Amino acid sequence: MRITGAVLEESGRPRPYARSRPITVGELELGDPGPTEVLVAIEAAGVCHSDLSVVDGNRPRPLPMLLGHEAAGRVLARGDRVADLEVGQRVVMSFLPRCESCAACARDGLLPCTNGSRANAAGELLGHPGRLSRAGAQVRHHLGVSAFATHAVVDRASVVPVGADVPPEVAALLGCAVLTGGGAVLNVARPEPDDTVMVIGLGGVGMAALLVAKALGVRRIMAVDRLPDKLAAARALGAAETCTPTEVVERGLRARFAIECAGHPAALETAYAATEAGGVTITVGLPAPTSTVTLPALSITAEARTVVGSYLGSAVPARDIPRYERMWREGLLPVERLISSRIGLADINTAMDLLADGAAVRQVVMFDHQPPE
Repeated sequence: MRITGAVLEESGRPRPYARSRPITVGELELGDPGPTEVLVAIEAAGVCHSDLSVVDGNRPRPLPMLLGHEAAGRVLARGDRVADLEVGQRVVMSFLPRCESCAACARDGLLPCTNGSRANAAGELLGHPGRLSRAGAQVRHHLGVSAFATHAVVDRASVVPVGADVPPEVAALLGCAVLTGGGAVLNVARPEPDDTVMVIGLGGVGMAALLVAKALGVRRIMAVDRLPDKLAAARALGAAETCTPTEVVERGLRARFAIECAGHPAALETAYAATEAGGVTITVGLPAPTSTVTLPALSITAEARTVVGSYLGSAVPARDIPRYERMWREGLLPVERLISSRIGLADINTAMDLLADGAAVRQVVMFDHQPPE
């Protein structure tokens, strides 16, 4: 079938992207779903740093690639081995499919799926080289999803069903921002109400971590960012205290759990410096592959510190997304408050500029529901 999608043609073009236009929007061909795959009409797709990191070249990927990985939509068709989804059902996309057969999948979310990670790095679907092409040439999939398009074919392992009452833009954010940031709190920190949680980096992932900590009853949440608008937004979402990274150091602030969500070495160093003795530094941000950090080695032993990496919030999407859905339905997780703006697919290059500037929490591409051709 013919679809319209946003394809990254070249990484590392100069900013502003609205002028250099590394992403082009146009027509592509999408193949039929295989036996374990589903065809989804995309309704909403969030613009995330994992997309930007491919655009700016920090995460090299095979190109051309149809971007987008945080999304929700409706099932239009299913392969003959997909028996647990119905046509018309709303699903959330998960950017790391889990094969459930490798050793990593047996670790309850602690490790990313080996086969899913391999497929993602190659720009393929789990178990298939891909279903996208343009003028007869292959176009790569982004993280098994490629959601900046009117439609997507994905493996069954890349989607989790949700109720029809969950708005598509809310459902989309459950699949990355909430799964990643919230998972660092829910699956790794597991704080008690009297614990102090510090969140460093207040993009969509960091704000989601704040929301989940609040939903779990944590009374003292500290939010850290360099931008005043982000700090004001965090206070509105329930942060007890906000400050800049410089103020964290100057004031000697400490937390039982310090969660780094910026994907920058300096942010991880700040998070570690702010972790109290016996506390846990949790990192979910994805820095450039060549980045390094410097930590005071003695304190790890002498102060019984722990540093934990948490990819995708150490989540099992099929387990965790329904938990977040229930929290949203109960009014504990106002995910819609993370949305900065609703945009069209034609705005995608400008959206990358705003994201790079830190001027947005979550921009969401909204799609008019069009029948397949």
